[in-house]
Amino acid sequence: MRPLLLAGLFACTSAASALAHDVTVETAAGATEVPHAPESVVVFDPAAIDTIASLGQPIAGLPSPLYLDGIDKVKTSAEVVGTLFEPDFEALAVMQPDLIVVGGRSSAQREPLSQIAPTIDMTIWGEDMVAQARDRIAAFGTLFDKQDEATTLTEALDAKIEEARAAVEGKGDGLIILTNGGKISAYGANSRFGWLHGALDLPEAHPGLSDDTHGQAISFEFIAETDPDWLLVIDRAAAIGADGEAAASTLDNPLVARSTAAQEGQIVYLDAAPMYVSGGGASSMMHTLDEIISAFGGASES
Repeated sequence: MRPLLLAGLFACTSAASALAHDVTVETAAGATEVPHAPESVVVFDPAAIDTIASLGQPIAGLPSPLYLDGIDKVKTSAEVVGTLFEPDFEALAVMQPDLIVVGGRSSAQREPLSQIAPTIDMTIWGEDMVAQARDRIAAFGTLFDKQDEATTLTEALDAKIEEARAAVEGKGDGLIILTNGGKISAYGANSRFGWLHGALDLPEAHPGLSDDTHGQAISFEFIAETDPDWLLVIDRAAAIGADGEAAASTLDNPLVARSTAAQEGQIVYLDAAPMYVSGGGASSMMHTLDEIISAFGGASES
């Protein structure tokens, strides 16, 4: 699309936005004024898509591929507007959405997308992801005028956390790992998956792990020496539908078999996409918590 046409469309969008009533919401960049109750919303962040869909809010535009289950109704009514990393600026300029939401992998696109429509970064990352998830639910509730739905969703999340915390109590320590083909990384309490330790009071089998985005590379010997009571496994290839050695095959070796987790049947293969793709989304977190409740619930106390 030619620059002059784009500029004209941007101007029309800006004029329409100026007529809208603004509301202040908390974003990853702090308090931000955005149009209240926007009718046409494009979302490039899987966690935000998860939470917005959980509130019953329609979404006009989504990226593809999108490795999320349970949002078929949202997908059916949404237009594909590029990928997480490469938005389709021409399609968006024609659509003229009232609001664009980015986050995580798409957060780098906030500035260029803001030339088309008001754009907010709703990234959830780092320590205390549960608190951030609650903040995002509240923000979207305010933004879309769905405060009652937001309150109900937050209460459901909190109740699920309490149930999972009770299931985990007294059952030993845990080690969270990500497999990627034949490679393994471990994630500690301050990592992207560490909310399972903090929110549930699940002791770390190996305190002091790196909080690097990609985790701390480990070996099978590390697992044997750490000897976790529980091994919580996330399969990256499964999360994104990629080919590669499955996590169960990767961990099928004598060193892992020596661990308490293996000997007690306490290796838990978590549904990968809710953790790896849409971590921090309300429904995704509750899905993972259900898996934790199911796995730990029948185990005897150590």
